Amino acid sequence: MKRLTTIFLSGAAVALVTQAAFAQQAPLPQATDSYFLSAQQELFSKLAEQPNTGRAKNVILFVVDGLSIPTITAARIYEGQQRGVDGESNSLSFEKLLPYVALSKTYTHDAQVADSAPTATAMMTGVKSVNGTIGVSQKVTLENCASQKGAEVTTIFEQAESAGLSTGIISTARITHATPAATYAKVAGRDWENDTSLSDEAKQNGCKDIAAQLIDWSAGNGFEVVLGGGRSNFLPETVADPEATDKMGARKDGRNLVDEWKAKYNDGAYVWNKTEFDAVDPATTGHLFGLFERSHMQYEADRAKDKGSEPSIAEMTSKAIDILSKNDEGFVLMVEGGRVDHAHHAGNAARALVDTVAVAQAVQAAYDKVNPEETLIILTADHSHTLTINGYPKRNNPILGIAGEGEDKKAYTTLTYANGPGAKLDEPRADLKDVDTTDIDYLQQALVPLGESETHAGDDVAIFAAGPWAHLFRGVVEQNLIYHVMSYASQIPARAKPEATGSVK
Repeated sequence: MKRLTTIFLSGAAVALVTQAAFAQQAPLPQATDSYFLSAQQELFSKLAEQPNTGRAKNVILFVVDGLSIPTITAARIYEGQQRGVDGESNSLSFEKLLPYVALSKTYTHDAQVADSAPTATAMMTGVKSVNGTIGVSQKVTLENCASQKGAEVTTIFEQAESAGLSTGIISTARITHATPAATYAKVAGRDWENDTSLSDEAKQNGCKDIAAQLIDWSAGNGFEVVLGGGRSNFLPETVADPEATDKMGARKDGRNLVDEWKAKYNDGAYVWNKTEFDAVDPATTGHLFGLFERSHMQYEADRAKDKGSEPSIAEMTSKAIDILSKNDEGFVLMVEGGRVDHAHHAGNAARALVDTVAVAQAVQAAYDKVNPEETLIILTADHSHTLTINGYPKRNNPILGIAGEGEDKKAYTTLTYANGPGAKLDEPRADLKDVDTTDIDYLQQALVPLGESETHAGDDVAIFAAGPWAHLFRGVVEQNLIYHVMSYASQIPARAKPEATGSVK
């Protein structure tokens, strides 16, 4: 009888054995080809990868609003070309640092194409919900406050706070906007950002606006870090904005939520510009609240021209981690690149790409700050957009440039939109012969005219991940799986105090 011997090899050992086996093979004619060799090295690297099944002390979730797969490809090429290297073979930081990849299905309970509110809710709470709602389940009725009762769901941030971890949220959009709001708010209407936006029914039934919910949030000792835009939603109509001094706050209930936040924390720092932000010492600051614009923060391409000045998304991420890392129990941080979405809605691919590159820099900054062996890092999108990459442009053609000429004898760009402001009703397609399509303000042409705003798209988006249990992201998955992987990897629910895990009212 033959004896069977089983030999267990580590990933690195498998890679070495494989390389040795490859070396003994008869040489192929393409064996010295540069593409062949680079792919072979990529294979060996993947063979050496070992899944990390330890507990995730920290979780960092990057949500890039509207980051479609064509946006990733275009941003990769753009970033390389801006650096003077080959764009097509370039890689953004998260493509290199976050090796596990899956596709996320973004439909919602009631819609084929999602908006940012229920998709963010799916990632923060593990359930799919209704377009236009935040922090509630499928039981809710859109913009009906009374229907929230019994439909409110608990976020991983609430669970983390009750377990003694630190928490933080960052967004280049208003901090009361859909994605950041999904970490703490429960509303049947995503536009209820301040008291003036509440419906009469919402007021009668006692629903709170989103900004008030952030300040009144009772989970743990509150977010340790909150950085983003949206100052007007926190200031009363009697208080002038510190940057746009001719503008007043938006609130009519008399509450100055910034002052209320300051009164809550004797270890807190409130900032509204980059000078104040830079002066914050993480070693002595327990809570940081930054509101850098009345509404959304500037696009990265325009940030240097901002009157009050504001930090980059990478700078906010770095300082947040410095503060959150002081907690030995760990932390959960959500970072949103919110304005990629806004640039796409405007039909402005250039700004969308610049903001995507800025997020990639933030991922690199985060990775450099933490121990990647004990930190689960995820980058994904809430939904996609209608941006396309088309034509037959030659290698190294500017990604914002001309791809070819249509049957109408007019040039068209590599990047176009299926709909949006780049098409005008009853107007023929413009001739781009003398147009600088690489200009930051250029709006890509579109097929269907849609006034001022292009739409979301319903195609799957990517999930990139690294760290403990990141290997669970594989294949095509439901978007709400993201919460469940974060929860399982971090064991946060098991660490939370049972009496503190209920929904925040």
